[in-house]
Amino acid sequence: MKHSLQLNLGQHLTMTPQLQQAIRLLQLSALELQTEVQEMLDSNPLLEPDEVVEHKDTQKDSPSNSDSQQNETKALDQSEQVGTQNDIPDELSVDSGWEDVYGDATPAPKSSSSDDYTFQDMLGQKAPAEGLKEHLQWQVELSRFFGYDQTIAEAIVDSINEDGYLATTTEDLLSSLVKDNEEIELDEVEAVLTRVQSFDPPGVGARNPQECLLIQLRQLPEDTKYLDSAIKIISIHMNLMATRDFNQIKRRMKLSDEVLKKTIELIRSLNPRPGGQIEKDQTQYVVPDIYVKKESNIWTVKLNNESSPKLKINSEYSGLIKRADSSADNTYLKNHLQEAKWFLKSLQSRNETLFKVATTIVQKQIAFFENGDEAMKPMVLRDVAEILEMHESTISRVTNQKYMHTPRGIFEFKYFFSSHVSTDSGGECSATAIRALIKKLVAAEKPEKPLSDSKIAALLADQGIKVARRTIAKYRESMSIPPSNERKRLI
Repeated sequence: MKHSLQLNLGQHLTMTPQLQQAIRLLQLSALELQTEVQEMLDSNPLLEPDEVVEHKDTQKDSPSNSDSQQNETKALDQSEQVGTQNDIPDELSVDSGWEDVYGDATPAPKSSSSDDYTFQDMLGQKAPAEGLKEHLQWQVELSRFFGYDQTIAEAIVDSINEDGYLATTTEDLLSSLVKDNEEIELDEVEAVLTRVQSFDPPGVGARNPQECLLIQLRQLPEDTKYLDSAIKIISIHMNLMATRDFNQIKRRMKLSDEVLKKTIELIRSLNPRPGGQIEKDQTQYVVPDIYVKKESNIWTVKLNNESSPKLKINSEYSGLIKRADSSADNTYLKNHLQEAKWFLKSLQSRNETLFKVATTIVQKQIAFFENGDEAMKPMVLRDVAEILEMHESTISRVTNQKYMHTPRGIFEFKYFFSSHVSTDSGGECSATAIRALIKKLVAAEKPEKPLSDSKIAALLADQGIKVARRTIAKYRESMSIPPSNERKRLI
């Protein structure tokens, strides 16, 4: 066997730094992309925002604008004269202050127009959100607790969980407090707990759902209708209420159907999780990457320029680069110029790919935009990849954490992809459409006789859609719809 050299030609994909950067930018969300762009602007001096300022020459020559400029000049001169006046008296009136005569020394903030002042600016001025424990601690400080009661109240507040319930027993609280103060007794802990249970939100500090509902009922005005029957149901027949055995409640309490319905309405108006009313985290807002709207009976797709700010290369720094110079400064500028070009190219590639994928989704799901969820067609990543001649992994990166603003709301790209179920007519129905049909059937059901999963499956079969009962249960649970026995109501 002789050794020999052979030359083979082949193609393979090499993950260059440029390709790695393009892939990384492709999978970033709009907010993450803004952070990435800002970091690049801070680190690369050859990149700068492309801020285009439009100057309207026609406004400069208009008489109204010239008059307004003269008025602004006069107002500015007057303000300068007022600011330089020195006729300040030696003494002020006894019953007046400096601010009453001359105002605040700090200039007032400039009033912003509706175009400049955005909702995000208002959110930035909002005070930090407080949690449930901070809210309760603030009420403890306002209340008049003396002696050991202050320590007991703070210990109770520390033991309340996020739902507003006391996560420990009064005996355990007493045992933890006795270590430092042996004079504290169980009656004092119970008394302080009763006072804490009167704090806002109503029902906080309860040890179980029954006590939580009773606290809220007892804080209602005494003339509230059906209050006595509601307190009696929660106090005596809480188990029947939990199992929705309304017939047994009606028979034992000897109530009419109308009174029972009104009483159940009152109970349902209560909040079994009072701690949920106090939210510590601020709302996170979604920035859409794509805008979809109908213009002249045609659905159009547009990129959101605010989510991807425009950049350009600094002409002054790029002009300092000399081709034949190999000094450290020139090499530094060359490297950053190449990095800036790669980054701009990666941004352009991201926008083009995002636009292509969004356009394909809209074209395949026009029925959804016209008629809603029930008209959603089944679609998988492979369908879009074959149309655009891209890899499925690329489509997956594009649809991850990307959002589309439509007349029907804001949806993630992945919302338009779903599996399919065969119909009797030989067609296909998407899982999203089946969920919409289930939601529609549940909304139209009779409250006193809700539809079971088997009944829903039978109704869908009548429409030519064959879905198993366990599939109905899975879709129902994904939409947080309780089973039929928990949906049963008298009202």
